[in-house]
This record gives sequence, C-alpha cells and structure tokens, in this order.
Amino acid sequence: MGKNAIFHRDFILVAIGQIISIFGNQILRYALPLYLLNRTGSSVLFGTVLAISFVPMLLLYPIGGIIADRVNKRNIMVILDFSTALLVFLFYLLVGKIDIVPLIAIAMIVLYSIQGAYQPAVQASIPVLVETEHIMQGNSVINLITSLASMVGPVIGGVLFSIVGLTPILYVSIGCFFASAVMEIFIRIPFEKKEATGNMFVTGWGDLKESFSFMFNERPVLWKMSLIYASINLFLTSLTLIGVPVLITQHLGFEPNTANRLYGYAQGVIAAGAVLGGLLAGALAKKLNSRASPFLLSGCALSVLMGGIALHLLRGSMEIYIVLVIGCGLLVALSTVFQIQIMANLQILTPGHLTGKVIACVICACMCTIPVGQFMYGLVFESIGSRAYLPFYASGLIMTGIAVFTRRIFREIDQLIEKRAPGDD
Repeated sequence: MGKNAIFHRDFILVAIGQIISIFGNQILRYALPLYLLNRTGSSVLFGTVLAISFVPMLLLYPIGGIIADRVNKRNIMVILDFSTALLVFLFYLLVGKIDIVPLIAIAMIVLYSIQGAYQPAVQASIPVLVETEHIMQGNSVINLITSLASMVGPVIGGVLFSIVGLTPILYVSIGCFFASAVMEIFIRIPFEKKEATGNMFVTGWGDLKESFSFMFNERPVLWKMSLIYASINLFLTSLTLIGVPVLITQHLGFEPNTANRLYGYAQGVIAAGAVLGGLLAGALAKKLNSRASPFLLSGCALSVLMGGIALHLLRGSMEIYIVLVIGCGLLVALSTVFQIQIMANLQILTPGHLTGKVIACVICACMCTIPVGQFMYGLVFESIGSRAYLPFYASGLIMTGIAVFTRRIFREIDQLIEKRAPGDD
C-alpha cells in the first residue's frame, strides 16, 4: 500500500472523495439557510434552524466513532454518500408541496447528521493509511482539499443561487454525492473486525465508557484540549456563521441579489483562509509545536477585533465588507492551523484501537458549543441594532484571555509527545 508515502492510491482516493462530497455538501449548506433567510428575513429563525440542525450531528459523532472502529471505514463513506444523494433527491421532490421552513430544517438536520457519522470514519482512516510521523501532514492534506472544496462551493453556489435559484444547486449536489460514493467503492482501508461483547447498545456504551475513561483518567490533557477547541467554536466560529450572512444581507444596505453574491464571495474568502491554514500547517508540520498555540489563538482574537473595528469606525458598506471578510479569512486560516495541530496531537496521543471513538467524543464535545453560539448570536443580531460591533469586541477579548491562561496546557502536550516512544500505539 506504500504507507510510508502520504500520496499513495488509497489516501488519494479518500482525498478526492472528500473534495467531491464536501463540495456537494457545501453548496447545499450554503444555499438552504440563505434561501430561508431571504424568504423569512428573520435572523432568529436563521440561527435557530442552524442550531437545531447541529443537535443530531452531535449525537451521531460518538456513534459514528464507535462504528468507525468496528466497521470498514470505506463502507461507511460509500453508504452515507449514496444515502445523501437519495435524500437530496427526495427534498427536490417535496419543494413546493409542503411548508419550506420545516422542510429546510429537516433537510439541514439530515445533512448534518450524515456529516456526524461520516467525519469520524475519515479522521480515523488517516492514522491507518499513513505513518505516525506523517499524521500532521496527512491531516493537513485532508483539511486543505476539504477547504478547497469549501472555497469553491459557496462561490459557485452564490452565483447559481443569485442567477437561477435553488433547483440547479440540488442537481449539482446529487451528482456530487453519487460520484463520490461510486469512487469510494475502490478504496482499500485496512480493517480488522472486532468481536462484540454483547448487543449493540451494550457494546456501544462500553466503547463510550472506555473512551471517556481514557480521556479523563489516563490522558486528561485531551479533554482540556477539547475545551479550548470548543471555545473557538462558541465565540468565533458561531459568530462567523451567523454574523457574516446577517450583516451582509441585512445590515450593510446591499441590494438583495448583490448581497447574495457578496455572501458567496465572502464564503469563498473564508474557505480560502482555511486553504491557507492547511498549507501553513503542512509546511510547518515538522517545526510547529503546541507551544505556538497561544499565539495562534491571539491571532484569532485580533482577526475578530478587525471586524469589530470596521463595523464601529468605518462608514462605507463596501469598506466594512472588505475588512470584515479579510478579518474572517485570517481568523479561519489561524484557527485551521490550530485545529489541525490539535487533531494531530489527538491522533498521536491516543491508542489505535481507541482513535475513532476518542476523536468522535472530542469533536462532539467541541461541536456542542456551535448550536449554543448560533442561537446566542441569532438573538444578539436580532436585537443589537446598529451596535453590531459589540459581539466582535466581546469575543475577541474573551479569546485573548483564553490564549493567555492556557499556555501551561500546551506545554504539557508537547512534553507528552516528546516522551512517547516511536513505536507506541
């Protein structure tokens, strides 16, 4: 299989499958909420639907981790991509026949649920397909191509949505999921079937207890990392997810079609920031250690403060838009480097037989804060009026404090990695 080299056949197929599947997912997850926001004009409804759609994904992350450790990871990817293509087709058939608000809410819930079961399989396959010393680079590659798909998806989605509406986006996404599933059939991921110790509920509960016991008793630094990661999602990611579309489409005074295109471009720039972050993480993989993480968090805080300053002091809509988007792009670039490093550390510090479950538990804990933040920011932007800069100032200052007070945790992570023997698993 050529595991010593990163770019071998099976890793490349996983990567290409991610590009196609995530592109289809991104244009859909861009278009559906924006369609809802345009139809209702309510940032509270917009934030609430996004928040609700996250809940089943959070529940399915740990279940997806358990399945990823007990079922062939390739089969998980294939089945879920085929299922998504079918579900989007059903959504297409139902548009215009039932109320669009519950229909979009259900569609978003299903999309995020499938993502919750899908991503643990992808993340757990990386340590199987590459050697330990290449894990950071492997994560960087997957993150990079994911970000490229995320960058192109909203831009194309924005153009399609503003010109021809929702239907062509549904066609494109169905084709993407189907093509990805067909290609993933040919991936070969090493797999050893484990014997179940009881029925699936007993087995699943035992797996979860084992994972949490490892995180809290044997490697408590893992749950500390989770809290720091979760704080980024609560204070920064949620602000970007809610604040950017609401500000561009409702607060900056752009004409509706122009606002939709500008939001698509903004999503592209934000995704480009993720691409830059992936490139930086890959280029610096052998030089970057956890002691640099507080500086990355401080940079994230400053990037958010840029948006607050623009909203507070600038008067031109396009000027505010440009500074806001650049700040969000820098935020995503720095947070991507941080998140790739956290994921690599997690994979290195976790035994192979626990990787899928522990990753899923950590991601679940981190993602729990996104719906909370989305609901919170939805309420804030509904009631804050012209003082839209205040959430940016508040989140930037909070993240600065987190960066200052978590330096000891990152030193501990580096010490654990340095002590770990090369053959440990």
